Amino acid sequence: MAEIYIICVEDEPQVLDVIIRDLSALEEVFPIEVAHSADEARVLIREIREDGNHIGLALCDHVMPGDKGVDLMIEMQQDAFTEKTRKVLLTGQAGLEETIEAINNARLNRYIAKPWTPEQLVKVAVDELTTYVIEQEKDLLQYMGVLDQARLQEAIRNKGYI
Repeated sequence: MAEIYIICVEDEPQVLDVIIRDLSALEEVFPIEVAHSADEARVLIREIREDGNHIGLALCDHVMPGDKGVDLMIEMQQDAFTEKTRKVLLTGQAGLEETIEAINNARLNRYIAKPWTPEQLVKVAVDELTTYVIEQEKDLLQYMGVLDQARLQEAIRNKGYI
């Protein structure tokens, strides 16, 4: 069965460590992979695709060496493999124009300003992954232990499948 990954793209190792720590409760069901740049993320996305898996959530810093996070997310939106991926921009430095570009062209699902609290990051990740599995998966029961149970139960009732 295909796995659904969380990818985290962040050039600062200490921030990446915090993200992984904050999301560790989800890793049993959603493996977490990391990249330190947009170029590394492209390689990671290709590997996940080649292995027959999916990306449910992409958390991406905006300001990184090389391509910016918004640029990567726009590319992801234009690629059939990652267009359904839930996209969250993490940054303290994006300007209004860049944020508008991300929302309009990358179909950004959320924007989280740095610094965030662990609870805030987990809530966003759970909300976005719940939306992803409801839209993309048929067997929702396997996600009850880590995602939004009420939304999953409602989707099961509404769609008439388990």
